[in-house]
Amino acid sequence: MSYASEADLIARAAAGDSRAVQTLVNTHMPRIYALARRTLQQDQEAEDVTQEAFLRAWKALPDWEPRAKFSTWLHQVTLNLCRDRLRKKRETVMDEPPEMVDASLRPEQKVSQDQTNAVLKDAINALPDRQKEAITLCGLQEISNIEAAEIMGVSVEAIESLLSRARRGLRAALKTREDVRP
Repeated sequence: MSYASEADLIARAAAGDSRAVQTLVNTHMPRIYALARRTLQQDQEAEDVTQEAFLRAWKALPDWEPRAKFSTWLHQVTLNLCRDRLRKKRETVMDEPPEMVDASLRPEQKVSQDQTNAVLKDAINALPDRQKEAITLCGLQEISNIEAAEIMGVSVEAIESLLSRARRGLRAALKTREDVRP
């Protein structure tokens, strides 16, 4: 979506145009939910955070000043809501990694992939919070380093450093596992 068309949608949504609101939701909800799901590792929590992020967005639309792309701002709101929930539930155990199983796999291949996903999930969860956020945004959400830096409120150099340290940590964690080869 171009910046001009997004700005037009935001203006129309702020004025009460339900089609514009629906277009914004349809455009942004899948990625916002995916970020919340990957960060919180719980479907219900992710749904709640997604809903809260969009509620905050609708409240902010009448006063919207495009200092950043709407999607960047919405990702930042979502990440902050996730951080708040995680702070409140530090002892919460994350239940499952994102499902990335190929349906054409044979059962033994699926078991192997499930084990690999579990090891990778554990390795990501063991990372410090900021590294986990950076790898989630850039690696799993496929957001650019520039946008991730804006979302996290750090410089691009800081994102690159966080990503570098996260990748080193993941390689080291995976190297120690006999059943996973990086």
